[in-house]
Amino acid sequence: MSWVLTLLGIVLLIVLHELGHFTVAKAVGMRVERFSLFFPPTLFKVRRGETEYGIGAIPAGGYVKITGMNPEELKDLPPEVAARAYYNQPPWKRIAVILAGPGVNILIAFLLFWAVLFSGSLHGAVALGNLDPAVQTVAAASSVGAVEKGKPAYGQLRAGDRIVAVDGVAVGSVAATMQRISSHRCAGALTDGCRGATPVTVTVKRSGRDLSVVLFPRYSRAAGHMIIGFVFAIAAKPFGVFAAAGAALGEMWHVTTQTLTGFGRALTESKVRHQVSSIIGITQVGHQTVAAGAGYALVFLGFLSLILAVINLFPFLPLDGGHVLWSVAEKVRGKRISLLAMYRFSSVGIVLLLFLVINGVSNDISRLAG
Repeated sequence: MSWVLTLLGIVLLIVLHELGHFTVAKAVGMRVERFSLFFPPTLFKVRRGETEYGIGAIPAGGYVKITGMNPEELKDLPPEVAARAYYNQPPWKRIAVILAGPGVNILIAFLLFWAVLFSGSLHGAVALGNLDPAVQTVAAASSVGAVEKGKPAYGQLRAGDRIVAVDGVAVGSVAATMQRISSHRCAGALTDGCRGATPVTVTVKRSGRDLSVVLFPRYSRAAGHMIIGFVFAIAAKPFGVFAAAGAALGEMWHVTTQTLTGFGRALTESKVRHQVSSIIGITQVGHQTVAAGAGYALVFLGFLSLILAVINLFPFLPLDGGHVLWSVAEKVRGKRISLLAMYRFSSVGIVLLLFLVINGVSNDISRLAG
């Protein structure tokens, strides 16, 4: 079932992206010839009015065919059709239509990130925290989350115990608890695993009763202080409406900048290039996150939606960013840019993108083959 949900989620992102183009194109009066999910050859099609709706055989995207997106088409169009053609519209209309697709994906990412943070989903908060550690999405509680086997607290503390005092001093925060425990010292030099010279008394509330446990802490070189061997339970950090919005925007900015720098590094560093994934690997990761829980799944879809928007805004035809670039150039220049010039500029970028796509497919096949 998780595979089905993953594929449906990816398909939904594509449909909504294309629906953005389609809706705005219709709204500004352009003639839409075709709305297709996936690329040809066409498996199914049906015509409604002037628009043909179809499903292709290659699940690598989708497209909206607007009359006159190639300037060379204009001379062969009847006058009533040419008047509604893409390249006969003012630049602002063309830019609005093109930006509508990635704009929908950006909005989806924002809404999903915001909903996860505002709802208090722990799984979602952890996933967002992994995306950008600079945004604090989880907070430690003053209760015991897990006890490490073989450590002083093992068999003495239990998951769910709420720590209320250390060495008879009330503690109201995680920091205060750790400070009291780490203040103990070994009898001699601090060596990894050395036993504390004095015990630490931890008072916990368990099943409504206060219980004191006496433990000898040990020094951990990895942690850099004395420990008794437990971790605190974590909870999603509470976010209000506006705080969740700000954190969601912060996450989106981090993902965007990491994607852009990652693209450049993938072209120059073989180590980064080996980590690139295609739709095959993305689908496999999606299956794993969907299986892990709803919070993880929503963050994955938001992340994927944002990546789809960022890549589509690269300034190379036939990507959305290429159409925006040349519409702006035409507005600034005051006359149309030749199709040859547009594709000469775009060819280098498209070749590089195809290189990364092929590299990603190769990486995913290698991973699947073990």
